[in-house]
Parts: sequence; structure tokens; C-alpha cells
Amino acid sequence: MRNVRIAFEDWTKPLSEMLPGYQKLTCHLIFEIKLSENFRRKARFVADGHTHLVKPSLSYSTVVSRDSVRIAFLLAALKSLKILSCDIQNAYLSAPCREKNYHVAGDEFGSEKGKVFIIKRALYGFRTSGAAFRNFLGKSFSDMGFKPCNMGDPDVWMRENCKPNGNKYYEYFHVYVDDLLSVSHDAKGDMEELYDSQISFLKTIHTHLLKFLLGSQMIFKEICGLGMWTQHS
Repeated sequence: MRNVRIAFEDWTKPLSEMLPGYQKLTCHLIFEIKLSENFRRKARFVADGHTHLVKPSLSYSTVVSRDSVRIAFLLAALKSLKILSCDIQNAYLSAPCREKNYHVAGDEFGSEKGKVFIIKRALYGFRTSGAAFRNFLGKSFSDMGFKPCNMGDPDVWMRENCKPNGNKYYEYFHVYVDDLLSVSHDAKGDMEELYDSQISFLKTIHTHLLKFLLGSQMIFKEICGLGMWTQHS
């Protein structure tokens, strides 16, 4: 609840003076056990966004394709590039909310129970949160000089760079909602650039070898002297 509190802004006026167009929204806590992560327990505060209708254009969001990820592994092997992955903690909360809603705090807010809040951030459960976060992340990449691969996969972001030996190449970010894959000569540097300048909610950067990606087990192998990542279902 400390993490999610930033999504709410206090409304200090009487409820009768609520801003025009704002609707009351209920929320609830959900609990789950992630079987693929050694039975890690997780709690999440979500909005009951299914109770409100929104335009499909405000909720549409894409994700990177598996074929694009496989091509990234191929390019990394051919160009001797490094691969690094990370996910963004409380990802949607870094994006502004596209809907106009207020919420009356329940027991989950402890001493703040009964307060009226304006929802300012894209909570999980909103129909528009996925699209709002994708637009926010896209702007972050654009500010860093990356461009989407519009001729192929718009969730592959690319930027021209140069290795220390002078060889030019393209470095990439592959985006699957809040899971990012960096392919670059300095993949860790790219992740740190994104963290320092754009995303304040980025989790600790994973510098160890990949274990799982998009539901597949990842194994690093050397074949004919060439290091490469392989996927196993």
C-alpha cells in the first residue's frame, strides 16, 4: 500500500463539489502465488475498471512478438552484443491515469480510511492502464533517441551506436508490458540511462544470466566458438 499510495491525491473539498466528469470507483486487494517463481506470494491493489466503459482506442496496447525476441538473440550472437533483462516495479503507477475517477479509501488505507482521493496514476485494473503505460514508456525511449521499428515490430526500439573499436551498430530495447530486454554492446549502461533519466520505479538491474523470458527457459551455450542464447519451452 505504500507503493500504491502515490496514485492517489487527497480531495480536501466536500464530495458534493467533486470535479465535473469524475466517477466513483471501487478497488480491492488481490493475492496470488506465482508458481513459476518458487511460490512467491504477491499482493496487488487493483481498480474495478471493468465497471466503467471506455473507448477501445484508449485501451489498445501491443507487446513485442516472440519472433522479434528470437531475432534479437540472433543479432546478439552475430554482433557479439550483450543481453540484459529487467522488469519495472509497479509499472503502471509511473504513467498518468487516462480516466477521471475518485475513490473513497477503505480498510486497506489504515488511518486514512474514509478519505476521498482523486486517482492520478494508472492503477492495475483500469482498462486504459496498459495503453497509458506503453505511451509513457515510448516517450521515455524517444527522449533517449530510440525509434520504434515501425516497419516490423513497434515494440522493438532501436538506436544507432558505435562500439569502442569504431564499428557502427544498432542497439535495441524489446518491450513486453513491464518486461524489458536490452541488446547492446553496453546493455547495462542503457538500462542505467533509462533508470536515471526516465523511470524511477525500475527494479534492480539483473546482471546475472537470464533464466526465464516470456515463459521460456533461457540457456546460454557456446556452439562452434560462438556464444548464444537459446530458448527451451
